[in-house]
Amino acid sequence: MLAPIDFYFDFASPYGYVASHHIDEIAEKHVRVAVWRPMMLGAAFKTVGTGPLVNYPIKGDYMLHDLRRTARAEGFSITLPPGFPHATLAAARTFYWIADNDEALAKTFARAFFDAYFSTGEDVSPAEATADIAASAGLDRDAVLAAVQDPAIKERLKRETDTALERGVFGSPFIFIDGEPFWGSDRLDQVDKWLETGGW
Repeated sequence: MLAPIDFYFDFASPYGYVASHHIDEIAEKHVRVAVWRPMMLGAAFKTVGTGPLVNYPIKGDYMLHDLRRTARAEGFSITLPPGFPHATLAAARTFYWIADNDEALAKTFARAFFDAYFSTGEDVSPAEATADIAASAGLDRDAVLAAVQDPAIKERLKRETDTALERGVFGSPFIFIDGEPFWGSDRLDQVDKWLETGGW
């Protein structure tokens, strides 16, 4: 069996949102499985000494323009909520809580969260908003709120984030194919080609 593709992302990353539309399709095309691994990009920012692109003059303006152009090319819309970026700690914890029992359902939740954040531009920062989105995917709202505060789930996300940093993840999305790293949704064509050819 071929090794899975590791798909690292932060739920607050619009380019992670873009990649989430394609990563499973690319993996399946090459008889692989994409393992979704949310992490907290803020930890990487601290290590690298950077921050969200939107916070930088000129770069932030370009990013907003590029996101809208990318969305038009992809056939979907992006609407950033006021105050972007929002905290997504609860979403990342919820994902791992779900994934421990049902990875497919965790991806369903992740897509619903991404859509709420970037398609409809909702304020997703409160844990209650995450619980509402999870409930729309068929999960128990109160159980989600409890899971977000579970020390074991908190530790799980911290461990995943630490592992990401150890592997050299500094942005979102970040994809590994048999150890080969690819950063950015604009590298998905190379991801596809690498899988097709075995690398170069």
